[in-house]
Order: sequence, then C-alpha cells, then structure tokens
Amino acid sequence: MTEQRPALFVAIVLAAAVVLAALPLVLPPFYIRVGQLMIYSAGLAVAWTILGGFAGYASFGHAAFIGVGAFAAGLVEDRLSGLPVSLMLPIGLLVGGFACAILSAAVAYPILRLRGTFFAIAMLGVCHVCAELNNNLDVLQGSLGLNFPAITPASWDPATFFYELYLVAGVIVFLIAWQIRRSRFGAGLLSIREDEDTARMLGVPTERYKRQAFVISAVLTGLLGVIYGHSLGYITTDSVYRDDTNLNLIVYSLLGGLGTLFGPVIGAFMLVFITQVVLARLLDFHLFATGLLLVVLVLAAPGGVLGFVKSWRQRRRAAATAPAE
Repeated sequence: MTEQRPALFVAIVLAAAVVLAALPLVLPPFYIRVGQLMIYSAGLAVAWTILGGFAGYASFGHAAFIGVGAFAAGLVEDRLSGLPVSLMLPIGLLVGGFACAILSAAVAYPILRLRGTFFAIAMLGVCHVCAELNNNLDVLQGSLGLNFPAITPASWDPATFFYELYLVAGVIVFLIAWQIRRSRFGAGLLSIREDEDTARMLGVPTERYKRQAFVISAVLTGLLGVIYGHSLGYITTDSVYRDDTNLNLIVYSLLGGLGTLFGPVIGAFMLVFITQVVLARLLDFHLFATGLLLVVLVLAAPGGVLGFVKSWRQRRRAAATAPAE
C-alpha cells in the first residue's frame, strides 16, 4: 500500500497540496471561501481523529480548544500590537498552542479515566465551562468580542491568503497524524481502541499514550483555531465555542471512515460541499435536509465512504476469484 512507502506517500500528499494551492487561480471568490471551510474542517477532523479515531476516545467538546487557542492568541496579540505585523501570527500560534497544551494536560488525567459516552459528555462539559468562563470573565472579553490584527500581505487577496494558510496548516496536521499512525505510538493507540484492558495487560502504557494523544490533538486543534480567529478578524464566544462544530467533527469521521487518515478529509469535503453549495438555497430546511442526507448516507455506508469502497472492492475480488459454475 502507498502508506507503507513513506516517500511515495509524502510525494502524493504534497502533489495533491500543490494542485489545491493552484485552485484559487481559477475559482470564483465564493468557491475560494468554500475551499477555506473545507480545508479548515478537514484539518480539525484529522486532529480530532488522533484521539477519537486512533484511540477510540470520541470527544464531543473539541471546540473548547478552538476557542481557547483563538482567544489566548487574540488577547496576547492585542497587547503586543506595537510589534511588526509579520510577527503576529507566529506569536499567536505559539501562545494558542501553549494555552491548549496547558488546558489539555490539566484535564487529561481526570477526564481520560472516563470512557465511551461518559468521556464524550464530559468533554462537552469542558467546552461549555470554557465558554461560560469566556463570557463571564471580563479579562477574556468573550461577551464583548475580540479583534485580531490584519496579517494579510498587501499583495494578497485576503480570501486567497487564508485559503493557502489553511492548506499549509492542514497538510502539516495530516502528515503529523500519518506519522503517528505508522509509529509504535500509533499502534498502541489502535490497541487501546480495540481493547484497552487487554492492551494494558500486554504492556502498552495506555494512560501515557492517551494523555499524549489528547494533548497533541488539542494543540493541533488550537493552532487551527488561531488561524480561524485571524480569518474572521473578530471573534466572540459564540463564534468559536460552537456545538455544531463539536458534532461536525464526529460526523466528518463517520461519513468518511472512522479511524482512517483519509476518511475525515473525505467526510469534511463532502459535508461542507453539500451544506454550503448543494443545499445552500434551502436555508429554511437546511438542518432537516442535512440530517436526512446524513441518515441516508450512514445507512447506505455504515463504515463510511472508505468502508463502502473497501467492501465493494472485496466483493469484486471475490466475484473474480469465484469458480465458474
């Protein structure tokens, strides 16, 4: 398989990234913004997969790290407004990533003692607690809103600039997830997903692996949150701590193929295109139509798109090798 040939796999991913990077040259402005949302959503979904797909700890509250990363970066950048604009994004990424690392490390020990539905609900609680703190602590400016400094170079169109920025970040997140997936650490996470108690008895350091996956997933999510805050230019609590984002991250993986690398990317691209383009005019029935479509897709392909393709190939292979009557 291509994933077992690292150089070829990386070359294919980079070639695909080059093709995507060239699309703004031919796409109208609306589709560039749709592309931004696709790539941003795919990056978030892959970061979520490191914990929810590989380790099997499905988080319902990953938007907490989007919000913490974005607000931490925005608050620090606002106080350093005298610095050159070119330093704002690197500083924001450093601060946002560090804030998410501190938060995830602080909650990892107690919350990862829970499993399944209990862990998912606890993470949703973490997200809501962060949102309430953001709204009620004046120093965090969640209710008033927070402005981000403009970082777009003068020679760039803002939509194209953030499209390319999301693409660079998305490729980095994807390659990190791929490297984890093929490492001993990744094998340990998969064993935790299959049977955590057995994995522990076989010598897998389950608690350490879970905490590491949790922190890595949180930091990558927070870094994407920093870029998201800059792309909006102005954020409030409601714009980053969103329950629909929490739900969508799970849906992307289920739609494309839970626990796979390409599944979340396929799921994010599909769902964003469907909701933003295909169903864009059904504003009054948007949620109903989206939900109905998801039910149909899940019933037709319970293993996601990649699971459907895999089973179809297996049926074809079985038919080709079956003896003729």
